[in-house]
Amino acid sequence: MKLPYVNNNSSTCISLGEQDPLNLISYSGLEEQKDHLVIDGQYVRVMYISGYPYNAHSGWLDGLVKFNHNIDISFHIEEINSALALPKLQRKITELESTKRAMIKSGRIVGTDITDPLDSAQELKSKIQRGQEKLFQLSIYIALFADSLEGLNKLSQILETSLATKLFFTKIARYQQLDSMQSVLPRAEDKLSQKRNLDSSSAALSFPFMSSELVQENGILYGINKSNNSLVMLDRFSLNNANSITFAQSGSGKSYATKVEILRQLMLETDVIVIDPEREYLKLAESVGGTSIKLSANTNQHINPFDLGINISDKAVLNEHIQDLIQIVSLMAGGLSAQEISIVDSAIMSTYEQADGKEATIKDFYDQLLKQGELRLAQRIERYTSGSLANVFNHVTDINLNNRLVVFDIKDLQDSIRQLMMVIIANYVQHRVKQQPKKRLLVIDEGWLLLEHEQSGHFVAGLVRRARKYWLGVAIISQQANDFLTSEYGRAIASQSALRILMRQDSTTIENVAKEFQLSEYEQGFLLTCDRGDALIIADLNHVALSVVASENEHPLITTDPSEVYG
Repeated sequence: MKLPYVNNNSSTCISLGEQDPLNLISYSGLEEQKDHLVIDGQYVRVMYISGYPYNAHSGWLDGLVKFNHNIDISFHIEEINSALALPKLQRKITELESTKRAMIKSGRIVGTDITDPLDSAQELKSKIQRGQEKLFQLSIYIALFADSLEGLNKLSQILETSLATKLFFTKIARYQQLDSMQSVLPRAEDKLSQKRNLDSSSAALSFPFMSSELVQENGILYGINKSNNSLVMLDRFSLNNANSITFAQSGSGKSYATKVEILRQLMLETDVIVIDPEREYLKLAESVGGTSIKLSANTNQHINPFDLGINISDKAVLNEHIQDLIQIVSLMAGGLSAQEISIVDSAIMSTYEQADGKEATIKDFYDQLLKQGELRLAQRIERYTSGSLANVFNHVTDINLNNRLVVFDIKDLQDSIRQLMMVIIANYVQHRVKQQPKKRLLVIDEGWLLLEHEQSGHFVAGLVRRARKYWLGVAIISQQANDFLTSEYGRAIASQSALRILMRQDSTTIENVAKEFQLSEYEQGFLLTCDRGDALIIADLNHVALSVVASENEHPLITTDPSEVYG
């Protein structure tokens, strides 16, 4: 057979021999049985949804759309002319009212099977007449594919059970499998005509009828989409802000996922600074030539809280710096009253005036308190100036951030002062960033520690809020989701984070997490049962379930699995 090929208004024939081109696109064999088809040796069954839940809600069809098996879904929706629908609706209302009156007259109890449809029909009629709603007819058909009849029966049972939990009821299109299959094909033909009436609000809740995708050309690879195996690529700096919050149970892969992102951010010339309370990032820093700064009672590396890299001749900058220092002093002193805050404010200003351009230290501040006669207040910070913690805090700054990856190792610090050091480091980074704005990511692991005291919670909430001005993204990681979401400052931090990464949760945390991030039932179930390394990413309004993946070269640098590290 010959087919014409048209080019520049002239016809040329290309020979395909004697082969019928229809054979290239059609089935080689089709067998129809009462409840399934056999197409090219593959078993196919078409089912339709015959019963729907009484109430529609957002994501009510997610269980079907995200059913992780080999199925095709056909979704037919057709608008009904209101002028034709209203008389039929009125007739239905009349029938229900007549039944209700007859039951009352005979002394029988009128159940919800009468009152609920009647109330809904009357409400729908009123909304249609006012132009608030329209009426649609919806048909949903599902084609299931398997390699054997036994597999097909098993898959049918799984689908039926899965939908029944959401109050959807399914039926097999018996003796109509061929017509049903044509209704599934993308031909816009509903040959089975198994329709359900919906108002426009309920019909709208059936969309979008597709799995979510999140692909940004300039982003980094976060993982593989669990719904459709596409790549999840995201540029956090293109969102409303570059901040993120990660919640996960211990052992669910949160540090692994964070290290994967750090490696890929470094490839895009983003500077990364990590506050590491558990020494989980040391190997990564060594592998890529980063800097590890170990802060402890016996260390030779120090951060001076009073030297945060600012130009004190700039009064506006100095005033902001003093407010941050007040928060730090409050943590050192175990809290300050309103009167003591005023005293500390005055003493800090005097400390800088007396320093005369030199680097002031906390000992200078301590001496200033003594000069002002504030002996009790001075005694409350004495352990940081001449006591057991003097070597940690009473030194000039002798570190720098001149590396693409800087890790602050605070594992050897006592638990009681880790929180204070985390605030001092974050404050130091904040002021360095203000001096030289560039694309940076500050990672704070075990972020729940910052919410143990009001002063540190207030500080980090302010840091997250201001970070965007200086091209800084703050990534906070915590396994204590409830500590965050039941705290005023924790919720403020979560609300100021455009990127949310949720990994496996348990029954004690899922309720607060679902409420805070408005998760669907499917998403809640996913977070309760997902495997290690799986996550739900929420980027602005996008919700995507993914599996974090690392390359063969990346994995050895970031794994903390003892069998791989020590085996």
